[in-house]
Amino acid sequence: MNDERKELASAERRNFLKLTATGGFTAAMVAGGAGMLWSSEAAAQTANEERDREKAAEHVMTVATAYVLGATRSYPIMQLDLKENIQNATNGKVYVKLAPGGQLGSGGNLVQKVQGGTIQAAQHSLANFAPFASTVDLINMPYLCGSNQRFTNLVNSDFWNTEVHPKVEAAGFKALFYVNIDPRVVAVRKGGAGAVLSPSDLAGVKFRVPGSKMLQQYYRMVGANPTPVAWGETPSAIKQGVADALDPSVGALYVFGFKDILSHVTFTQAVPDSQVYSCNLEWFNSMPADVQDGIMWASEMTAHQNLSKVPSARAFAMAELSKAGVEFHSLSDDQLNEWKATGGYQLSEWDSFKTELAGSMEAFSKMEEAAGTQGKYYVHDA
Repeated sequence: MNDERKELASAERRNFLKLTATGGFTAAMVAGGAGMLWSSEAAAQTANEERDREKAAEHVMTVATAYVLGATRSYPIMQLDLKENIQNATNGKVYVKLAPGGQLGSGGNLVQKVQGGTIQAAQHSLANFAPFASTVDLINMPYLCGSNQRFTNLVNSDFWNTEVHPKVEAAGFKALFYVNIDPRVVAVRKGGAGAVLSPSDLAGVKFRVPGSKMLQQYYRMVGANPTPVAWGETPSAIKQGVADALDPSVGALYVFGFKDILSHVTFTQAVPDSQVYSCNLEWFNSMPADVQDGIMWASEMTAHQNLSKVPSARAFAMAELSKAGVEFHSLSDDQLNEWKATGGYQLSEWDSFKTELAGSMEAFSKMEEAAGTQGKYYVHDA
């Protein structure tokens, strides 16, 4: 069996290298994503199909992401689906050249490239829109839109379309669709504090936080000791006990290789792990009307696929983390209410953020109402 596996891996590697050597990087990616690299014939067929599609297309659209193609299995970023849907919905007029796995950068770096028109589109964190539309930062306000449903309600609401999109477009971006991943969790390292079920369990816990002032304040309010650590240094910080806990979604914990250094994960549903695909507005506007319609219809199709993928991606990540000994904890309504009462957005400690980022308490109330109003999309919550 081991020999067979080695042979298979060797064939896949050979075919991948053969395709990339002939300039077919996207073809190699597509074949890999479809699990066809093991067969020289299937890989060659994919390469031919990609070549024909690119040749027949009138426009090439580079879409960059920070995630490798297989990541969708546990982190539903949907890049292959978006490529396929755009190509089909534009009747082949647009060929999508994927640049996955951080080839062209990630996060703020990709945002700059889209804004500058170096690339046509990219996936990045929703927080990367905050410099252009400060309201976006309010997604990090605890329990405002932490659950999948509240987040999806918000970003597809009239409020979002009238308050956020015009500011984002004024900065040169067209939002294609918002990617629902799952809420952030409380994940504790092996040898750490044990299961965290109530805020009191976080007393004195060194909690790794990103640069967000809001997340730092929230973890302080629920009793932890917020410890800012750069994302790239986080695995070693958790291993060495520089930090005891961290809060990405379950899918992100799996994708970024934390499974062997964690002991407990709790679904606190406070803040979403949210992503967006954005496009350079000038490029988008330069496309013929039918192509623009095709790109937006493809984006909506992919958004539907993303929402349906959320529970299966979570289940895969949980199964893999469970194999490594991680224990999961879902909270009862009473337990969840304790977290909300201790750190939730209704508390006066959050008022300065509300007025500063939403512009006024009245504008914030509209945002709150939008998050709480069931829209046309349903999504599963853990």
